[in-house]
Amino acid sequence: MNTNILEMLGKMKLSGMARAFRTSLETGKAGELTADELLHFLVESEWDERYNRKLERTLRQARFRYKASVEQISFENDRLDKNLVLRLADCNFIKRQENVLITGSTGIGKSYLASAIGHQACALGYKVMYQHSTKLFARLKMAKADGSYLKEIAKMEKQELLIIDDFAINPLDAQNRSALMEIMEDRHGKASTIIASQVPISKWHDVIGEQTMADAILDRLVHDAWRVELKGESLRKKKRFKNEEKLI
Repeated sequence: MNTNILEMLGKMKLSGMARAFRTSLETGKAGELTADELLHFLVESEWDERYNRKLERTLRQARFRYKASVEQISFENDRLDKNLVLRLADCNFIKRQENVLITGSTGIGKSYLASAIGHQACALGYKVMYQHSTKLFARLKMAKADGSYLKEIAKMEKQELLIIDDFAINPLDAQNRSALMEIMEDRHGKASTIIASQVPISKWHDVIGEQTMADAILDRLVHDAWRVELKGESLRKKKRFKNEEKLI
């Protein structure tokens, strides 16, 4: 009978339930549980299995730069407002379609923080996409040439959270400016965007260029956005010094 049950669970693609039932038979746990307890154990195992598969798929599709978590973020030396980060970690800003702007000097952890919030959003079931700004704009230019531009834009529009990292490294040309405007217009009031940049927000206008377009983009991006400013020395620099000290 147990063999038949396992076979039927497999055919119904209830792999989590099948694995839990097999384990309970091997360990003798099945005989120790009441019918209700066994049913709860099997259903819970199937739920966990499906959740983990979905999370793994969501993380893979997001293509984060770092495997990051909020728990591993350093708040030492007041480099970062812990209360603000914890408020963002609940991801209610995504429900409210609000943006998050993360700024600070190079190597201080902006990308890691953005990725950590993104991982948290994935764990809560949101659709997330991570993009490095330079690669994003280069890919969109190629998409314009091969006719896949609208498909790329539509893919980003479907994301409940879009992360654009290393924004404003280089001034935007007319084509990149137009693409950014389209992205922000599609997402304004509908979905959230996290922007991470080593350039202060006050200078984004100059980086975007063309006053009218820059005003329109920043109005959609900056208005009512959460602002996170990281302070202190470069963490990469500190890590390099520590490694060098170990070698001495």
